[in-house]
Amino acid sequence: MMRYKEEKEAKKEAFRKYLESSGAVDALTKVLVALYEQNDKPASALEFIQQKLSCPSISDYEKLQADYSHLQNKYNDLLAAHHKISKEFEEMKSSNALATASRKETTESESPKDGI
Repeated sequence: MMRYKEEKEAKKEAFRKYLESSGAVDALTKVLVALYEQNDKPASALEFIQQKLSCPSISDYEKLQADYSHLQNKYNDLLAAHHKISKEFEEMKSSNALATASRKETTESESPKDGI
C-alpha cells in the first residue's frame, strides 16, 4: 500500500515539473491573476481564460471551421481546373508536335532531291 502512494506521489511530482518546465503553470497563473484583479468579473470565467490564452471562442472556432471548409472546397475546385488545363495543354503540345513533324515530312518529300 505504501509503494502505491509513493508511485502516485512520484507521478504527481513528475507532472508538476512537466507543467512548470513547459511554462503552463506561469501562463495559467497570469491568467488567473488577471481574472482575480478584474473589478467587474466577466459572466464566463472560462471565456475570459480562453481569450487570455488566445484560444478561439466556440463561435470563433465554428466560423474558422466554416472558412476552412470553404477554402478547402475552393482549393479542390482550383486543383481540378489546374489538372484539366494541364491535360489540355499536354494534348495541345502533343498534337502540335505531330503537326510539326507531319509538315516537316511533307516539306522534305516535296523538295527536289540532289542528283535526280
